[in-house]
Amino acid sequence: MPYLLDGNNLIGTYLGASRPSQADRQALVQEIADRLRRTRARATIVFDGPAGERLTGLGALTVRVAEGRSADDEIVAAVERSRAPGELTVVTGDRQLASRVKDAGGKVVTPVAFFERFGASGGAGVGRKGAGAVDVEEWMRYFEDERNRG
Repeated sequence: MPYLLDGNNLIGTYLGASRPSQADRQALVQEIADRLRRTRARATIVFDGPAGERLTGLGALTVRVAEGRSADDEIVAAVERSRAPGELTVVTGDRQLASRVKDAGGKVVTPVAFFERFGASGGAGVGRKGAGAVDVEEWMRYFEDERNRG
């Protein structure tokens, strides 16, 4: 089952960064690539970004930058273009994107469910430079609670 990941949403969830840096993106990409390496799962992570950034791949993970539209629009378009949209799973905490994906026939899972499925990477984890390891699952549980959003 292929996964489509809402890159900026995942960074915002983990780091609280509304404008992620290239280092934030690289840390998230490395974390996910490490987790997927032990499985047969394939994923594409989509980021908002300037036109001209290149498509890259890290084994089971493909990194794509939406050109000329938002990453959300790119993800929904990918689901709509799919011959089997019900086989695509979008990973996002964005309720509006989740609704659009479901309307297009795709599945949605929360970042918590995705990271629980793929376990720890064994690496330093997603986090700010110099911040040390981050317990992603703990942060995801925290931010899923409506009382902790603000």
